[in-house]
Amino acid sequence: MARNRFRQLIITLGLLLAPVASATAQENTEAVVLSRQGTPVEVPAAPPVSLTHEPPVGVEDVPTLAQIPVALRQGVLVETLNGTTVMAQGTEQGFNPASAVKLATALTALRTLGPQHRFSTAIWTTGTFDATTGTVTGDLVVSGRDPSFHDEHAVLLARELNRLGIRTVTGDLVVAPRFTMNFSPSSVRSGERLYDTLDATRRPASATRAWYESRAAVGDTSNLVNAPSVAVMGAVYVSSVPSGAKMIVTHKSSPLIDILKVLLCYSNNFMAERLGDSLGGPDGVRRFLVQDVGLPEGEVRLASTSGLGVNRLTPRGMLKIYRALREELSESGHTPADIMPVAGIDPGTLERRYRFSAGRGSIIAKTGTLIRTDGGASALVGQFRTQSGETLLFVIFNQRGSVVRFRDAQDRIIADLQAARGGPAPFVYSPHALAMRLVDTELDPAKPASKDEYEPIAN
Repeated sequence: MARNRFRQLIITLGLLLAPVASATAQENTEAVVLSRQGTPVEVPAAPPVSLTHEPPVGVEDVPTLAQIPVALRQGVLVETLNGTTVMAQGTEQGFNPASAVKLATALTALRTLGPQHRFSTAIWTTGTFDATTGTVTGDLVVSGRDPSFHDEHAVLLARELNRLGIRTVTGDLVVAPRFTMNFSPSSVRSGERLYDTLDATRRPASATRAWYESRAAVGDTSNLVNAPSVAVMGAVYVSSVPSGAKMIVTHKSSPLIDILKVLLCYSNNFMAERLGDSLGGPDGVRRFLVQDVGLPEGEVRLASTSGLGVNRLTPRGMLKIYRALREELSESGHTPADIMPVAGIDPGTLERRYRFSAGRGSIIAKTGTLIRTDGGASALVGQFRTQSGETLLFVIFNQRGSVVRFRDAQDRIIADLQAARGGPAPFVYSPHALAMRLVDTELDPAKPASKDEYEPIAN
């Protein structure tokens, strides 16, 4: 039986080399729309795999992995935790890892910033404040580079400004050049969205829903009777913070570890690029991989920190990155499941792919998909668990073919390896809805906002 499974695995690998039609759909990595769903679920024990894909009748001589030419289509590396090679194909060849590049970005961010790092968004005012009318005669200025700043955070700021007595700003809303909101790369559009969301009379219905959902997620529903509101009477401008402005409050994002969970589950390109900006961009991440992780310079080519474009990594280099990521997480008491999607359970790129699979809950992995680049590229990188008690680490890179066919073959490889070890076994994992909603934010107590911080009213 074990020999039959191995023969089938070889055939699966060989089928990937058959000619396939080039995809014509637009290039796209995983979906970047952040769902607000994500309720805790119980993870049942995975049932044994029933192998129904027996080798075709008449197949006698199955080639070994070494006899199958790579032909720029596939690279595979599977290892045990102690480094013993279980399967290897094209391990020194450069492939396009697509969105699996986000694992390198995540590793660099964790090592550089730390898992508990929070991105700040500061609120400033210019001019004077009249406490009797709740009016700032001047501008409201917002600065920050939080890649996760969203509608609910803007309403939270409005509530804090109301707590300070501010309800009207006679001047303009000024946003710093790098401020963005709702995953929009445009500071102008982000400023316009913030302008509307601060004001309850202009607030979009979707922003109101986001606010209610975020409060419900943290059990804070006592103050939802009165809608927070700050009306800015002027226009929206993009400019740097004026030298005379006074900071009145700082909003801090969820910890980086939670931001990474959302980023990797949904493979959010915008968040990855913004996070990469704070790390020196593609060059900064590449430099880290070479100098800190030890990848040979010739084996790393990064055009982006999200995986868009033409990037190059070898399967061996990618597995080295993944091992370094595991070690970095372990040092702070975390596991890969704290930042990566658990197949069939977490919302995002692996939810539907494994929802009804026997492997549900037994695979933690990052996907990668490019429809057009390199003739079609697909990747799956992570770890899986088996009934024998093993956890195996794996990298599967494919390119120049149908991404749908590539995904099927990737799933077959993992299923066969698990079946040969007694079947899949789920990881111990409890979904955490708060990490999906990014509501574990803070208002910085180190910068207490009080009325004394405003300029006095001119006589």
